[in-house]
Amino acid sequence: MPSALALDLGGTKIAAARVSDTGVVTSRRETATPPEGGEAVVDAICGLIERLSPKNVRALGVCIPGLVHPDGSVWAPNIKGWSRMQLATRLAREFQLPIAIGSDRDAFVTGEAWRGAARGCRDVVFLAVGTGIGAGIISGGHLVRGCGGAAGALGWMAVESRVPRGYESSYRDVGCLESHLAGPGIARAASRAFGEPTSTRELLARARKSDSRALEVLARAGHYLGLVMANLVSTLNPERIIVGGGMAAAGNLLLGPARTTMRQWAQPIAVRQVRIVRSRLGLDASLLGTARLALDHAEAARASASGARAVRRVRRGDSP
Repeated sequence: MPSALALDLGGTKIAAARVSDTGVVTSRRETATPPEGGEAVVDAICGLIERLSPKNVRALGVCIPGLVHPDGSVWAPNIKGWSRMQLATRLAREFQLPIAIGSDRDAFVTGEAWRGAARGCRDVVFLAVGTGIGAGIISGGHLVRGCGGAAGALGWMAVESRVPRGYESSYRDVGCLESHLAGPGIARAASRAFGEPTSTRELLARARKSDSRALEVLARAGHYLGLVMANLVSTLNPERIIVGGGMAAAGNLLLGPARTTMRQWAQPIAVRQVRIVRSRLGLDASLLGTARLALDHAEAARASASGARAVRRVRRGDSP
């Protein structure tokens, strides 16, 4: 059965899997991301590929927490030395396979569209709410990447125009969406509310016991989530918005306030057409999406090569 090797590169770990062309994960491996960054991370990726065995594989895909520059190099800000890492070139030297490198945002939404909560959808947004904030976008059946591959970087969305005194040199700590909705920002808000260091896990535990301060913190975060969902609905008119990432574990403690805010602010016709759901694939979304993108890349490369051979035969006067 044709398959792909898919790798999900994160700041702390690298997950890898062999995935069939029907979306079945047949084997998995995982390793820590080398903290020194640079070429050591590339070596760790190659080691995982060897452990899974690249034999009888149609394609190789890697999703990264960043973007791919037009020249094919990779920018991943939470990995040291990865501002212009030539990952595809290095992997192509090591393994004679079609190589597809893309953002984790694209992988998430592709995985859900292939085997998850967005099956059959042509207009969908995957909203990842975790340590950071990002969105994978499919519009009209096509991925939206932007001119430089940075489309969906919603953590940078400005949500506060007035920066408190003392934050002028670090406005992103208070002015962008990530500072209010991502896990670290919610943990900071919880710590202020309780007057002591409080993790998101502790916050959720207290909220499930109906602690009023915990519920208030999550309601405020949900408000910001609702604002971004309203903007996505009004701008893109999607069929579904899928919420994933670590904070999705909050469920309706976060999504309840978010839906309320979204309905207040979104375009009234578009908001009646959208469904808000949680990820069906969880952590597998990125691996399945990466595999699907790699298989599609291999098929496109094969078709292109076949077309080029046909053109050469016609130019020589040979039979097609």
